[in-house]
Amino acid sequence: MTIAVFPGSFDPPTFGHLNIIERSCKLFDRVDVVIAVNPDKKYLFNDKERFDMLCKLTERFENVKVQIWSGLIVDYCKKVGAKVLLRGIRNSMDFAYEFDLSLLNHSINSEIETLFIPTEQKYFLIRSSSIKEVARYDGDVSAMVPEIVCRELKKKFSV
Repeated sequence: MTIAVFPGSFDPPTFGHLNIIERSCKLFDRVDVVIAVNPDKKYLFNDKERFDMLCKLTERFENVKVQIWSGLIVDYCKKVGAKVLLRGIRNSMDFAYEFDLSLLNHSINSEIETLFIPTEQKYFLIRSSSIKEVARYDGDVSAMVPEIVCRELKKKFSV
């Protein structure tokens, strides 16, 4: 069984994330969507909220497993026997960052290979930070995130 790991903060989950997940499901026996927990980052949605949204958004995929992880992603890979890390990229800046990170991860565990999946063009401009900013000012983010995420964003910013 080939297990691939798609890590990220998913704060919030976007159509771009779901596109990468859907495409990855066709390539691997199992795709673990791993929600990163970094104590140095400030998240809009807590771990459980991100987990609940992703579980609902991925329930149609039989080979997707959603997890929360607070350590090094290569340690998660080792724990579950995954040899592939998946990273979505939108542009050359994403690639430069992800490339450096892939070298670091490979130096920690040489059995882990990183595969870059370029985003589909229609998701090219979707950024979690932009989505949160637009939603904060009651803008329409329905083209960027699923309805469940739109509702959760409205709840967060309706205070």
